Amino acid sequence: MEHPSFKVYRYRWVILAAFMLAVAFNQLLWITFAPITGSAASYYGVSDLSIGLLSMSFMIAYLFVSLPASWAIDTLGFRTAVGIGAGFTGVFGLLRGLAAANYTLVLIAQIGIAIGQPFILNAVTKVAARWFPAAERATAAGLGSLAVYLGILAGMALTPFLTLQTGMSGMLLIYGIGALIAGVAFLAVAREHPPTPPCLPGQEERVLMLEGLKQALRKKDFLLLMLIFFIGLGVFNSVTTWIEDIVRPRGFSITQAGIAGGLMIAGGVLGALVLPALSDRTRRRVPFIMLALAGAIPGLLGVTFATSAGLLMVSALLLGFFLLSSGPIGFQYGAEIARPTPEGTSTGLLLLMGQISGIVFIFGMDSFKDAATGSMTPSLVILIVLVLVSLLVATRLRESKLLT
Repeated sequence: MEHPSFKVYRYRWVILAAFMLAVAFNQLLWITFAPITGSAASYYGVSDLSIGLLSMSFMIAYLFVSLPASWAIDTLGFRTAVGIGAGFTGVFGLLRGLAAANYTLVLIAQIGIAIGQPFILNAVTKVAARWFPAAERATAAGLGSLAVYLGILAGMALTPFLTLQTGMSGMLLIYGIGALIAGVAFLAVAREHPPTPPCLPGQEERVLMLEGLKQALRKKDFLLLMLIFFIGLGVFNSVTTWIEDIVRPRGFSITQAGIAGGLMIAGGVLGALVLPALSDRTRRRVPFIMLALAGAIPGLLGVTFATSAGLLMVSALLLGFFLLSSGPIGFQYGAEIARPTPEGTSTGLLLLMGQISGIVFIFGMDSFKDAATGSMTPSLVILIVLVLVSLLVATRLRESKLLT
């Protein structure tokens, strides 16, 4: 594919596919226990919150590892950084399977996998910037985020089935072997740079990480975007973690909870394919961020109050389509408005907001659930109000000058 002043290479799709595989397995290992919370709690003889801690360990580890991971991405390059993350994911994923009968060892292995997460996820916009032209970067970031949703969807759909067929240890071992293979595959095919830059001169210029942090945090639009990510990713992380506990008090089964969670991610997959591509085509970011937040509100309302399986499933699909599609557009918008902040740094800051809010929201939802019925409806109502607040904040964002 030729452009007037630069060339892009077909091999960029191989790089992106290998990156997506590493992302998908990391997220599959994160979400493993969410659709089987009750069964896992019984298997290990611990509380639901202890099983939730297996997911929250990713958010806690992110608080400490995010900035070092962003430094590695922007200084050492995405191939080295993602290789580190994929290595942690594969090795500790395998160890988790080998120690599957012991909750404490599983938690330790889960923390090891969690350490690898920011080295992988923070690189999504760096991969796009290294190999893709500016007109394709939201699409590339969308596909990178699509891998997040595919990994979560696989975990939601496969975990209950594999647990019934192979037991807890068999399921965890299968996941660990797959993650190790994904890491090796990424290192085998990944290249840091194409032979020539995929963009016009000057579009790759970036400052060092610490200076980039200072510059990003001085920009009003980026600060508003951080607030939006704080709310949006917090809602996603908490609803995904507690999906079974959210719907169980209304009489839904573990299978229906898994289907609802899977449909939410399936909606995100579809949204990540459609909305970022439209954003690239129209060369606009802000209207699509607003559309995504507005569309998420009725979906979250349905997940909160639905009493019929049909309404629950439609609501979960709607919530996923809009809320999750806002992520890749937001990452790319953040990379553009934060220039010359490095992509790994801007993405890391946005994801860090989501991990902090995820911890707060997950603990909050567990603390405020009804002691008699286990209902999380009051907490979900608060989340609905927060998404509405984020929509109002989004109306104050200004379009990226890079696209005008």
